[in-house]
Amino acid sequence: MGSATFFDAFDALSLAFVLPVLVPLWGITPVEIGWLIAIGYIGQFAGALLFGGLAERYGRVPSAAGATALMSIMSLACALAGNFSTLLAFRLVQGIGVGGEMPVAAVYINELSKAKGRGRFFMLYEMIFPVGLMVTGQVGALVVPRLGWQVMFLIGGIPGLVIAGLLLRLRESPRWLIGKGRLAEAAAIVGEIEASLPGGPEAASRDLAVTDADPPPVAPPAGGDRTRWSELLSPLYRRRTAIVWTLWASAYFITNGLNNWMPTLYNRFYGLSLAQSLRAGTLNNIAQVVLLLGCAFTIDRIGRRRWMTASFTAGALLLATLGTFASGSVTAVIALVTVSYGIVGSVNAVLYLYTPEIYPTRMRAIGTGSATCWLRLASAAGPLLVGYLVAGQAPGVVFLVFATVGVVGAVAATQILETRNRRLEDIAP
Repeated sequence: MGSATFFDAFDALSLAFVLPVLVPLWGITPVEIGWLIAIGYIGQFAGALLFGGLAERYGRVPSAAGATALMSIMSLACALAGNFSTLLAFRLVQGIGVGGEMPVAAVYINELSKAKGRGRFFMLYEMIFPVGLMVTGQVGALVVPRLGWQVMFLIGGIPGLVIAGLLLRLRESPRWLIGKGRLAEAAAIVGEIEASLPGGPEAASRDLAVTDADPPPVAPPAGGDRTRWSELLSPLYRRRTAIVWTLWASAYFITNGLNNWMPTLYNRFYGLSLAQSLRAGTLNNIAQVVLLLGCAFTIDRIGRRRWMTASFTAGALLLATLGTFASGSVTAVIALVTVSYGIVGSVNAVLYLYTPEIYPTRMRAIGTGSATCWLRLASAAGPLLVGYLVAGQAPGVVFLVFATVGVVGAVAATQILETRNRRLEDIAP
């Protein structure tokens, strides 16, 4: 599942490292660049909804495998594109697979996790995504100037097809099986998990024992475990849903706006060479990996609320400083963008941990998928807005807009439900 997530990251970001070549080759305008970036996120919006629904109906594993296969096939198709319009269409369809894999994978990993230490377990898995982004940058900086832009899409597509087949060999989520009444299958998988733990089933039983500090289980609502999209906005979940949607939109408006545009801005606006621009762009993801490593080992002590609030606040301050005083210096831009991206980028990973925690099994995939739709919308709006602002020669304003969105995210983060070290069934009835 982590391998699929790695190539999800690779396919999502590969365009950013071929654009500096395609812009002069095809005569692409800044507004067209924005649309080429945004169209992938529009596809991801549809994919998050589609595969979220499929995951609730048919299971986490086949849905993740289907999404991985689709994004890999379309990566190969992108390598064959000969003009702007064709690449635009292929990126739209590829986005459906990219948008479907990640939320389903996050739900699957979350449902296999113990309550105690779930944050560290999940965040170590989640580091695979920014590592994928980091590798994408390094590979792009190495191969695009030497071998051409098509190689990036071939690298993203061929291994992904192999991984899609391997995914189908994974065990299904026991929580999903229980929700579908397939108790014998769930018991067999849980038995395998218990047998693999140090100390065997007895240790697993101690880990699962209820303590006095645990909140009492809440009875499920009338209507059983039937999946209902409308329940996301029911009185019980309306507040959770509104807050988490705001967090997703805020975090990804900033990070994907920066990630997709910065190599091109370094090249076109700040005058760096192609190789220098691509290398500078990779620093964002290196910073994110470093921050996430620290997050993985502290998130279960600090908690989801404090981490996200502090990250949004720090990122907003850095971006406001950049937009107000330092946007004319390429050195300052590289330094402040890299650090602010790493900080706010850590929120992205925490959201993939937090969102599945606040919904019950019957709607965990559609709840996570619908939340990630807001990252798709924000990720589409961010690059488009940057395209129009850059066309008007206003890079400083770009960073001030990102800072404002960071403030919105910080306010929303103060309102979340804390979930650290709590069992999923106790958090969401």
